[in-house]
Amino acid sequence: MIRIAFYDTKPYDRVWFDKLKQAYGFEFKYYENKLNRDTAVLASGCDAVVAFVNDAIDAGTVAALYDNGIRVVAMRAAGYNNIDFKAAWGKIHILRVPAYSPYAVAEHAMALLLTLNRKIHHAYNRTREFNFSINGLTGFDLHGKTAGVIGTGKIGQVFIDICKGFGMRVVAYDPFPNPNVDVEYVTLKQLCRYSDVISLHCPLTKDTYHVIDEQTIAQMKRGVILINTSRGALIKSDALLEGIKSGKLGGAGLDVYEEESDLFFEDFSNTIMQDDILARLITMPNVIVTSHQAFLTDEALKNIAHTTLENLKAYFDDEPLYNEICYQCSKQKTCDKSHQKRCF
Repeated sequence: MIRIAFYDTKPYDRVWFDKLKQAYGFEFKYYENKLNRDTAVLASGCDAVVAFVNDAIDAGTVAALYDNGIRVVAMRAAGYNNIDFKAAWGKIHILRVPAYSPYAVAEHAMALLLTLNRKIHHAYNRTREFNFSINGLTGFDLHGKTAGVIGTGKIGQVFIDICKGFGMRVVAYDPFPNPNVDVEYVTLKQLCRYSDVISLHCPLTKDTYHVIDEQTIAQMKRGVILINTSRGALIKSDALLEGIKSGKLGGAGLDVYEEESDLFFEDFSNTIMQDDILARLITMPNVIVTSHQAFLTDEALKNIAHTTLENLKAYFDDEPLYNEICYQCSKQKTCDKSHQKRCF
């Protein structure tokens, strides 16, 4: 029986994998530990590894996995900026889940926007203390406002549709515009200048790293609301903090954070927060931080489990790996797998 080691496993991860595993004939070993060069040895005796976005799959981890006989890593996520593809090339196949539920993430982005704008989080806390005052809870109509969407992949497209449903004007920036998306494409500078709301829906690459920094924030309207449900390092954290403190940014809804890897998905309620920027952001009345939960719907978890197991089945059945990504794929930005073969 094929044995698979799961890293950084939480109870909600196991639900659909346990429901589906019998159909695939796999045996699972679940670990709460994150995958890194020290914990890679836990995969000894297994045939594959399933990893997550905050696992450190660097050159040392790749070498340790390879030395323990691992030749395939299946990411139960779409993102892969935590992987050293150059180190993995020719050694370990990397598979991912390119799409699980764009609706889950896009809807969470809108939930953050609505909560920030209408001060739902403050109203909730007040009424629990029988304070029914509505002073200070004034928001603004989304109808007629301009939403700027950075990245027009599947999630970005769903968010665009949601914004249009609220009667918003939508502009978008994407270095690779999609002619099939019904949206007005503009430059990044124009998007910053036009938008009342800016939402990030792009992958983290060397080109998008800190796409929101002091310069782009300076170009924005005063009072703009910034939403990020993609990757934390799209936003320069200290620039974000200064933007909130100065009032340039009217609010921020963050489901991701630049230095989240050692924090998110864990309980630190009985410890002193050592990340000063995150600690200060959380205290701001116009900042909402959720801990990378935008994907967390039952539909998304089911799709993640199904696609991950299908990826592994294809690998072990010696079939084409349509969801493989590698050093060559990442250099070419996209790969349509038209060769109908494995990357190496």
